[in-house]
Amino acid sequence: MSASTEAAATAAPNPPPHRTETPAGPPKPSFASRVGAIAGSGAVRVVLTVLAVLWLLPTAGLLASSFRDPRDIASSGWWEALTDPGQFTGANYSALLSNDAFTSSLWTTIAITVPSTVLVIILGALAAYAFAWLDFPGRDWLFVLVVALLVVPVQVALIPVARLFNTLGIFETTVGVVIFHSAFGLPFAIFLLRNFFAEIPRELLEAARLDGAGELRLFTRVVLPLGGPAIAALGIFQFMWVWNDMLVALIFADSSSPPMTVALQQEMRQFGSNIEVLAPGAFLSMLIPLGIFFAFQRQFVTGVMAGSVK
Repeated sequence: MSASTEAAATAAPNPPPHRTETPAGPPKPSFASRVGAIAGSGAVRVVLTVLAVLWLLPTAGLLASSFRDPRDIASSGWWEALTDPGQFTGANYSALLSNDAFTSSLWTTIAITVPSTVLVIILGALAAYAFAWLDFPGRDWLFVLVVALLVVPVQVALIPVARLFNTLGIFETTVGVVIFHSAFGLPFAIFLLRNFFAEIPRELLEAARLDGAGELRLFTRVVLPLGGPAIAALGIFQFMWVWNDMLVALIFADSSSPPMTVALQQEMRQFGSNIEVLAPGAFLSMLIPLGIFFAFQRQFVTGVMAGSVK
C-alpha cells in the first residue's frame, strides 16, 4: 500500500452511528375531546334523559289538564287521567276556539309578532351588510355602539317611550308595540347577522362586482341566500321573544284587544279557578312557537354557531 493510500484511509471520517428513531406516541387528547367522551358515556346519557323527562313534566301536566273537565282537575291530579283515558275531552278547546275574545287576542298576537319579526330581519340584514362590507366613516365605533345597546334593559325605556308614543298618538296601538319590539330587537339582529355576513369570502363578492352587480343586487342575490341559516335563527329568536312577551304588551297594547299573554293574565286575575280556559290557552300559546322552532331547527343551530369558529 502506498503512502498516499494510507494517508487517505487515515483522513477518511468514520461513518456516523445509525440512529433508531422511536415512533411518536398518539397525540394527547384535548380537554374538549375528553369532555365530549365523558358526555357521550352511557351514565351521562341516562342522567340527561332523566333531567329532560323531569323538565318536560310540567308541560305534560299542562297538556293533560287542558283536555280534562274542570271537576276532574279539582278532584284529582293530572297523572290520574293517564290510567283513566275517559277523562280526556276536547270540550275545553272547542269552547276556547269559539270564544271571540280569545280568537281576537290570537289575531292581535299574530298582528304584532309577524311585522316585528319581518321588520327586524329586513332592517337588521341591511345594517349588518353595511357594517360587514361597506366602508364609511365611523363604522367600527358605530358598531360598538350597536353592540353596547344589547345590555340596555327594556325596563329602562318603558316610561320615556310611553311618553313619546302618547305624544305621537300611537300609545295603546298595535303599531306602537311593533315599533317598540322592532327597535329593541335590532341590536341583536345586527350583531348576529354582521358576524355571519363577515364570514362570506371576499373573492365571491368581488367576482359578483366584476360581473356588474351593484350593492343592492349583491345583497339580494348573494348575501341573503348565503345568510339563510343566520336569518332563520334570528327569525326564531325574534318570533319567540315577541310572541311570549307580556310586559311590553301589558303597557303599550290596546286594552280592549290585548295579545294572548295579557288575555290569559286577565283570565287568571278575574277567575282564579278558570282552569278550563287557562290550560288550553297556555298550551296553544306555547304550541305555535314550538312548532316554528322545530320546523327551522337545523337552520337555527347553524345560525347560532355563526362566527364561533374561525
